[in-house]
Amino acid sequence: MFIPLKDDNPTRGTPYVTFALIVINSLVYLYSISGGARAFQAFIFQYGLIPVEITTSVEMTPQLSSPIYFTFISSMFMHGSFMHLAGNMLYLWIFGNNIEDYLGKTKFLLFYILSGFAASALFILFDADSQIPLVGASGAIAGVLGAYLVLFPNHKVLTLIFLFYFIRLAHIPAKIVLLIWFGYQLLMSLGSIGGGAGGGVAWLAHVGGFGFGWLLLRFFARKRVKIY
Repeated sequence: MFIPLKDDNPTRGTPYVTFALIVINSLVYLYSISGGARAFQAFIFQYGLIPVEITTSVEMTPQLSSPIYFTFISSMFMHGSFMHLAGNMLYLWIFGNNIEDYLGKTKFLLFYILSGFAASALFILFDADSQIPLVGASGAIAGVLGAYLVLFPNHKVLTLIFLFYFIRLAHIPAKIVLLIWFGYQLLMSLGSIGGGAGGGVAWLAHVGGFGFGWLLLRFFARKRVKIY
């Protein structure tokens, strides 16, 4: 397993949007667990994205109603557990600040949200009848990772590697870390197509977000060669 800890890619400005996204995600999670397990489950079903609601425009839980299409946004700021939140925020902090620095604050926020939309759309495309709520910032953050692969493939990432009894810290090029990450998501998604979120993880959403971020920056990045 590879766990990135930090990169060697400095930023020119303060990543206020990245920081704000981390704070908002954290506050939403704290709010969601503040009422206990039953309230947490109700919150997930009320504001999580349920694919069958999107494809049929029918509220599956009328007692917990919320604007159906608003869940495209609300679900991006929700998490199913502390570890889910912590892992996502770690990746967002490591890789998001440089994408914000490159795009600018407004464009970065728009890019982040659109990546989340793309992630959800691919998941819905392959599992339109799912009644399981889709939550998490993973899809939007996957878009950030795809953009980082285009813009900064050769910057080193301090990574914790552990395989059974082998544990080591190593500085690894971002392209290796990110391609291994994407390859794993893609492999796992092949087994989850038609079966929802395999093991509770929406692998296809990760693939969709990453692909969107990579494609958008691949074709529209300005003078990419100068920022490697």
